Amino acid sequence: MAATELQAIVRFRFHDDAVEEFKRLSAKCLEIVRTKDTGTLQYDTYFNDAETECIVIERFRDSDALIDHGENLAHLMDAITATGSVSGELLGSPSAELRARFASGGPVQLFTPWMAM
Repeated sequence: MAATELQAIVRFRFHDDAVEEFKRLSAKCLEIVRTKDTGTLQYDTYFNDAETECIVIERFRDSDALIDHGENLAHLMDAITATGSVSGELLGSPSAELRARFASGGPVQLFTPWMAM
């Protein structure tokens, strides 16, 4: 991961019978990422065998790219989070602007670099 890159690990645990709605919304998100995001380097979704949980792995060129990504998907976030519980981690050194957006708490924790290969 380059010095300015950010990585996000987002975890979903679905409400009963909500996985199909999540999949529908997730497909919309991927289409937006492909057509509108310019700095998203990775956007991969993984399900457990029972499809009761999933993990989304995201990588962004820099803080501005993550801010743009969030703005591009903002109109879908309430519907996506309504499908279950969400938590996650943001890994990297975010800009002051991005750090301020995460300062309100919420389900995503920030982890900054200590040691890397």
